[in-house]
Amino acid sequence: MDAENPARIDSLEKLRGVYAGPRNAAKLKCLDRLDEFSRLFIAWSPFFVLASSNAEGRCDASPRGDQPGFVEVVDDKTLQFPDRPGNNRLDTMTNLLTNGGVGMLFFIPGFDESLRINGVATISHDAALRDRFAVNGKPALAVVRVTVDEVYFHCGKALKRSRLWDPSVQRDRKTFPTHGRILAEQTKVVSIQESEAYVEQSYRERLY
Repeated sequence: MDAENPARIDSLEKLRGVYAGPRNAAKLKCLDRLDEFSRLFIAWSPFFVLASSNAEGRCDASPRGDQPGFVEVVDDKTLQFPDRPGNNRLDTMTNLLTNGGVGMLFFIPGFDESLRINGVATISHDAALRDRFAVNGKPALAVVRVTVDEVYFHCGKALKRSRLWDPSVQRDRKTFPTHGRILAEQTKVVSIQESEAYVEQSYRERLY
C-alpha cells in the first residue's frame, strides 16, 4: 500500500473494485476493421484528434481538421490523411518514426457520439499521393497511412455532460487573450503586435 496515498489505485484488482464490468455489447462492439457505419462517420467528419507516443512513452495529442472526407478510407483495414502546414515542431510525426501506434478520435459537429480508431501509422512522401490531397494547388506535405487494429463507437455521455455543441454555453472568444498575445507573452521573443499579425497572416495564407 502507498503510505502517502492509501487511496491510490495501483492494480487491476483495485480498479475493478471501483468500476463495474462492461456490458457484453460494450465488449463486442470493438471491431478489427472499418464497417459501413464507421466509413460513413469518417466521410462526414471534418475533425479528429490524433494521439501518439514516442519510444519512451511520452504522449502527444494533435488536432487534425479539414473539409469532410479529408480522411480517405482505402479499404476495410486502411485509411490515410494529409499532413498540412502547422508549427513545424513535428511532435506527432517524430513520434511515428519510432512508435507507429496511434489513437484517433473522430467528431462530427452536432453529434454527441464519436468514433475511436486504434492502429499503426506510417508516413509517406510519395508525390502522387500528396497530390491526391492537394488544396488550392498545394499538395499535402506528407500523407499518414494507418493500418486499423480496433474500431468502435463511443457513446455520447462526455459530450452531453460538456454540452459541447450547445450555443447557449459557448463563451465569447473576445473575452480570452488572443493566440498571438499568449505566444508573445510566453516566449518573450516578439512583441504582442508582431505576434498577433503573424498569427492572423498564418490563418489567412498558410492553412494549406
